[in-house]
Amino acid sequence: MNLGRKKALVFTFKRGIHPKEEKQFTEDMPINTLLPPEGHEIIFPLLMHMGVPCEPLVQKGQKVLLGEKIGDSQALISAPIHSSVSGTVKDIRPHLTIAGTIVNSIIIENDGKFEEHESIKPRENYEDLSREEILKIIREAGIVGLGGAGFPTHVKLSPPPEKKIDTVIINGCECEPYLTTDNRIMIEEAYRIVTGLKIILKVIQTARGIIAIEDNKPEAIEHLKEYCASIPEIKVAVVRTKYPQGCEKQLVAAITGREVPSGGIPIDVGCLVNNVDTVIAIHRSIVRGRPLMRKVVTLTGGAIRNPGNYKMRIGTLLSDLVEMSGGFKSNPAKIVVGGPMMGTAIFDTDVPIVKTTEGVIFFTEEEAHIPPERNCIRCGTCVECCPAGLIPTELNTDILREDSEAFVKHNGLDCIECGSCSYICPAKRRLSQAIRTIRRVELAKMRNRK
Repeated sequence: MNLGRKKALVFTFKRGIHPKEEKQFTEDMPINTLLPPEGHEIIFPLLMHMGVPCEPLVQKGQKVLLGEKIGDSQALISAPIHSSVSGTVKDIRPHLTIAGTIVNSIIIENDGKFEEHESIKPRENYEDLSREEILKIIREAGIVGLGGAGFPTHVKLSPPPEKKIDTVIINGCECEPYLTTDNRIMIEEAYRIVTGLKIILKVIQTARGIIAIEDNKPEAIEHLKEYCASIPEIKVAVVRTKYPQGCEKQLVAAITGREVPSGGIPIDVGCLVNNVDTVIAIHRSIVRGRPLMRKVVTLTGGAIRNPGNYKMRIGTLLSDLVEMSGGFKSNPAKIVVGGPMMGTAIFDTDVPIVKTTEGVIFFTEEEAHIPPERNCIRCGTCVECCPAGLIPTELNTDILREDSEAFVKHNGLDCIECGSCSYICPAKRRLSQAIRTIRRVELAKMRNRK
């Protein structure tokens, strides 16, 4: 494959759909920084990542500084948590999270001074760091996948020796409707993305780097190509705008033509995939000595007064963020965290922004309306569009029969929960929602058997 040939510039994967993008509300709006108000509570759930929760390293009444590590775990699949403000630990207790779960959390009262911890120090000679030193810094910075999964980055960048990685793909697709943070990040912080990728290639020395961007983001493509022009080991690949182009398996197939096997992950076919904001977090930790403390989030939807892309401190309450951005122009009928395809509806805005929060959509009654579910008309549209090559109607039948064995036999665990089948269904069957529920139950059973 020659990424330099003009006729090979647009890549894609099999099947998929084309939902309404709805990005026009925020895609041209620069990132606006909002700092949490003095005296307000900043809440840090001790589980913001995939894996083992952290244990608190601070006590009630203790003074903490910005960048100070307040939670950690000795487990491999985990990532430390740092205070994003200076202030006093008000309490350590269970609190509702933006994912709808109750998690033990550290509550800090923001003193508004943002005094930095002594551990925050820029590195002048970061290019001299060894692979081991880079991985240690990434781990200590608490970096996880910021595209939604939250898998600890230091683990992802340490594949088993038998897994030979030849391609590192930086995911700049942002295929979910409404969300535009990755697009703005690529436009405004292209240099940091390229530098962060160069640091990754220092860790994975056998690989080339590819920054994948959907073709509906021409300004981002132009910026990244400009910065990559003189770096032979890094290329920009333009991928066709199609959902779910940003899912790891589909992106690997589009860029390399390789198919990740059933039950497998990208390293099984020699690829690593990281989100663009994750790469910037790597740059910030290595070059500027700053742990992961900030998140860029899209606030959008017809009910929000000032839709936009906002950079704020992790732990900021969503209710504070809404107020700082200008509040509501009408009461939202539904609030969805993430995109409308794979996101989760929430019922309370007194929940903190965490490492994996990409966007929050505040729908009006009209926007939130979903037609009633009807009987399947056997049209096969869901089969034609399923990016995982499954038969959603068959899986739905297994679920209705409460036959979990058949569900697993029919490869239901390979579902990527993208929501394409539900979106495209003319009968508005809740296919994806039903599959998601039983799939997670079966995966939990498998984990408990280990």
